[in-house]
Amino acid sequence: MQFAGPANSRAQTPMKQADQTERNTGSVDLSGAANRWNRGAWIFRDETLQKLEILLDEAFRVPGTNMRFGIDGIIGLVPGLGDVLAGLLSLIIPLAAWIRGVPYVTLVRMAANLGIGVLVGTIPIFGDIFDIAWKTNRRNYRLLCRHLGEPRRHTGRDWLFLFSLGTAIAAVFAIPLILVLWFATWLLHQ
Repeated sequence: MQFAGPANSRAQTPMKQADQTERNTGSVDLSGAANRWNRGAWIFRDETLQKLEILLDEAFRVPGTNMRFGIDGIIGLVPGLGDVLAGLLSLIIPLAAWIRGVPYVTLVRMAANLGIGVLVGTIPIFGDIFDIAWKTNRRNYRLLCRHLGEPRRHTGRDWLFLFSLGTAIAAVFAIPLILVLWFATWLLHQ
């Protein structure tokens, strides 16, 4: 598996470099895009984050297919503890993004990706299949790459995602409340 992009990619903008590297190798390169913060803990370095994303979401391939999965899907098979442990490992990329100063809209989006992955991942069997397809860590790593490549750039998709998520959460809480109120008024009129 190749972790670095082509030698001539350093002259490109960070986002173009990440996109080209992803098309060529299937992975995103941060070496030229975001070396602005390589001090401190080794766990938050670009190379470590990329290796972590690959380990958690793409380390293994189903023979004869292009379907990839990582230890996140395998750990999730352990009832209860597996999903919690995988969720804790998945916190490393959003934590690194926060330390690097990623805007709050991106951090919220990362948290939402993680929350969806952990929540649905708790459902036996279906949740593990969902984890393999959802690839929380890859999504969050790509958000981190995009921010480091083009700081302060938020797309309409970011805001649409957050609005849709907020609407869905509001509906989840509103429906039971509406049903309880309806049932209470029905009881009072009996």
